[in-house]
Amino acid sequence: MLEDVRTDLRGLRREFHRCPEPGWREFRTTGRIVDELERIGVDEIAVGRECLATDARMAVPDEEALEPWLERAREAGVGEEILEKTAGGHTGVVAVLERGEGPSVGLRVDMDATAIRESADPGHRPADEGFRSEHEGYMHACGHDAHVAMGIGTLEAVKRTDFEGTFTVFFQPAEEISGGGKAMAEGGYLDGVEYLFAVHLGLDHPTGAIVAGVQKPLAMAHITVTFEGASAHAGKAPNEGANAMQAVATAIQNAYAIPRHADGMTRVNVGSIHGGTASNVIAEEITLECEVRGETTALMEYTRTELERVLYAAAEMHDCDVTPRVISESPSVDSDPALRDLVGEVAQTTQCIHEVVETAEFGASEDATYLMERVQDDGGLASYVLVGTDHPTNHQTPTFDVDEESLEIGVGVLTEAILECGHRRL
Repeated sequence: MLEDVRTDLRGLRREFHRCPEPGWREFRTTGRIVDELERIGVDEIAVGRECLATDARMAVPDEEALEPWLERAREAGVGEEILEKTAGGHTGVVAVLERGEGPSVGLRVDMDATAIRESADPGHRPADEGFRSEHEGYMHACGHDAHVAMGIGTLEAVKRTDFEGTFTVFFQPAEEISGGGKAMAEGGYLDGVEYLFAVHLGLDHPTGAIVAGVQKPLAMAHITVTFEGASAHAGKAPNEGANAMQAVATAIQNAYAIPRHADGMTRVNVGSIHGGTASNVIAEEITLECEVRGETTALMEYTRTELERVLYAAAEMHDCDVTPRVISESPSVDSDPALRDLVGEVAQTTQCIHEVVETAEFGASEDATYLMERVQDDGGLASYVLVGTDHPTNHQTPTFDVDEESLEIGVGVLTEAILECGHRRL
């Protein structure tokens, strides 16, 4: 079944790798996915606004940031109909295959890139073999190019089988900024989905390994914090100012002093700070980019509440105002044991798989959890599957790459798991 799509999988992955686009700016990627869906022939294609809940989008860039990417897609030949549907940061696609009576099964893959400059050094395979990123400063450093290829390959493979039911593939935008999961979960196409698979390559699992269902993805919130004080001359009259820099220093020091929680792992980090004007001016405005995480959604919310308490106390101490804003967030949702076991059984009989891991802790965050949570709340089952791949360096590094043998393995496991959902009721 997979022989016919082997070359296409690798070629597609490399094509997407050459043209990475960041969250909510995946205009060209969206158009290219639609081309493949039309080639395969599906029963419904929903693009952009048609498959997203606009008001549920998070971390959407402003028009100034969106426009160059839209124009770049136009220059690359993406049709005006697609560009109109995706304009304003409405990227993403849903494909539906209707095959009569049977269960409704979904597959979610992500499609955005990261803001990393890809290595051009000899020995980095994309550079050596001519598919290095053409968009300087951005690359597929987490495998989403491969995820899209697997989503397309699985759809094509399922269509060629005797699957009975409805199969829906969610090509979700803006995962890296945790902005797209909620919007796609509320876009209407999850209604009635009984079984949902999400998938990720690698994460320190080698080619030939399968993790049937992860647990404990960390709930997360990205928070932008602005401290506002009053400027003054730092030499002549520092007492006349309200020093936002002092407030920030107090806040950062105490953020890292938030007590860990007895119920499980928590995390807090201040990743960037920018503001102020000159060495002789009391800083009037400073902005921080922060995040909090927790082993459960409740633990993340505990950490966020404590961080906000620290922020307000620091602002009050230094006579400043502070405004924290949640830019994006995602909950923690575990894979369902029944669906996880099904994946494990299928993987045990799949060619080229030498290790099946029942479950593993994810250790990071993923907004696929919004889709999983929605399906579970409606009485369905969901599992987040890891497909092992040899990667020479870690995710989110300039030399990240995947073993393309894993594409076929992933399509094989996902296809057989989807078919098995149609053969038995869990």
